[in-house]
Amino acid sequence: MTYPNRTSYNGKLALITGGSSGIGLALADKLAQSGANICILARHQKKLERACKEIQGFCTSPNQRVSFLSADVSDFNDLSAKLVPFIAENGNPDILINSAGVAHPEHFQDLSLDIFQWMMDVNYFGTVNTTKLVVPEMIKSKKGLIINISSMAGFLGVYGYTAYSASKYAVRGFTDVLRAELKPHNIQVSIVFPPDTQTPQLEYEDQFKPEITRELAGTAGLMSPNDVADQILRKAARRAYIITPGFEASAMFRLSNLLGPWVYPIMDYLIAKAQHKINQQNKPSE
Repeated sequence: MTYPNRTSYNGKLALITGGSSGIGLALADKLAQSGANICILARHQKKLERACKEIQGFCTSPNQRVSFLSADVSDFNDLSAKLVPFIAENGNPDILINSAGVAHPEHFQDLSLDIFQWMMDVNYFGTVNTTKLVVPEMIKSKKGLIINISSMAGFLGVYGYTAYSASKYAVRGFTDVLRAELKPHNIQVSIVFPPDTQTPQLEYEDQFKPEITRELAGTAGLMSPNDVADQILRKAARRAYIITPGFEASAMFRLSNLLGPWVYPIMDYLIAKAQHKINQQNKPSE
């Protein structure tokens, strides 16, 4: 697969956090198809080993390199101890994709403070930590591509996702400033706001969703990780900053910016409608 636009992935070294599953793995597969060398980074070694075998199947040349690092992006010391030696041996990544992320929905009053800390540690500080280790060499070489994965919940407050949404809003704020600071160094930065995507993470979330969240999600379609990854790479190749895969994410992003404060009454209406439907379903039959 090729993306014949301003950015070529052939021969580049791509570091993908959260690359052992979901969107991260789909991005690794497609970049391997485009001739890139791949390093995926996540915590669990067995999942990383399985993912590497899958990625190798998408390589188009025997010269392509596929490797992995087992590290925790939320622990800067652990991450640094694994990533710094890798960079010394293999060179600095040309492409950094911060895809590592976790989500845990519940009503705010039922969420422990530990969950809020976990969301920020992985989703926000994990993005900051990895970027911090890669950016200095990108600045020296005056080149590079950074893609940060946020979420629709990173621009639109989603019922039941106070902890997750806050962490993904933080990723957006960080990326907005990062784009401005790195542009003079010829480093491209993109942010992605994916909709609900059929991943192991979504399966985990389904255990904890409040009824209203489940009802709201039921009205939206799911995208496949492959489709999301394809749109990310196509739009990043055109040097797009904001990437909204799929119709729903694109429409909601435009509406949230166009309507401004009016988006809140619309969300209130949808939540009230979902609550009414749930009440009707739970109403005892006479």
